Amino acid sequence: MFGLMIKRRQVPGRWSTCLVFSGAVLLSLGIGALLLALQGKPPLSGMLLIFKGAFGSAWALEDCLVKAVPIFLCSLGVAVAFRLQVWNIGAEGQFALGAVGATGVALCFPGYPKGVLLPGMLAAALLAGGAWGLIPGLLKIGLRANEIIVTLMLNYIGILFLDFLVYGPWKDPVSYGFPMTREFTPGAVVGMIGGTRINWGILLCVAFGIMFWVFFRFSRFGYELKAAGENPRAARYAGLPFGRLIVFVLVAGGGLAGTAGFLEVSANLNRLQPSIVVGYGYTAIVVAWLARLNPLAIAVASYLLAGLRVGVELIQLDLQVPAAFGGILEGLILLTILAAGFFHQYRIAPGSAP
Repeated sequence: MFGLMIKRRQVPGRWSTCLVFSGAVLLSLGIGALLLALQGKPPLSGMLLIFKGAFGSAWALEDCLVKAVPIFLCSLGVAVAFRLQVWNIGAEGQFALGAVGATGVALCFPGYPKGVLLPGMLAAALLAGGAWGLIPGLLKIGLRANEIIVTLMLNYIGILFLDFLVYGPWKDPVSYGFPMTREFTPGAVVGMIGGTRINWGILLCVAFGIMFWVFFRFSRFGYELKAAGENPRAARYAGLPFGRLIVFVLVAGGGLAGTAGFLEVSANLNRLQPSIVVGYGYTAIVVAWLARLNPLAIAVASYLLAGLRVGVELIQLDLQVPAAFGGILEGLILLTILAAGFFHQYRIAPGSAP
């Protein structure tokens, strides 16, 4: 009796992998077009409008790059943990805590020069985001707590703590009731490149991307981390410090997401306010999976997902599509990418049934 069997691929081909994941993205966009049709909107012109809004003008391309910077840093932080098969879903909260840490330094030392204040804000953001990643790391190795649940719940605590500060002790007394801190002094603001809206923080993206690649490609610690992620049981048997590796990747990932919070609050808003939290940490999960944890691919995917955000803003205005449509598209992309991962690892072949 003949049937179908699921067989593991020995070495998945690069071209087949590219085709599978490209097909997954196209499928998600096709479902998005179907949702537009169900709302009575023109599906094809609606999807084309998204691409036009994202990549159809110099202003749009620049806006994509501005949004891609925090997405890239959060995605690197998520990818560090994913390398160890540790599921850090807390980049959103770590991003918020990084913004809080940077703001604390900016408000406490407003008279310091830029050369002192900006490194201090960066250090505070790294420490605050890293500390927010340390909590689930310690709970996982000490109490065997599920890091997915812990990091996800810490997102809400971190965001609500930010709200507490801007509605309470850090609220600007002359903000006419709006929840925000007072504006940063010039020394606490990351400058822009030329006459563009792109800030110099993009250099941090380049630096951290290179460090990520060098660490996993050439360092012994990075090799151990990858090996432990591929086979945790063998890593423990070989004597690798698995608990310390878990703490390291969560702290490092939190620090990277915290850096994104620093750049957003310093370069783009120049003050802390609740609108800083727009879902970059959740988008980072989609980007990390889409890019297969490769730093160069993460940069490309970050720009494309930022373009999706920019394009959805245009379709909201022109077609009166709900703001949730962008989140739906991101979720569809993640789900189809996860499904495509099955075909990346396995193939369906004819075989005999028992």
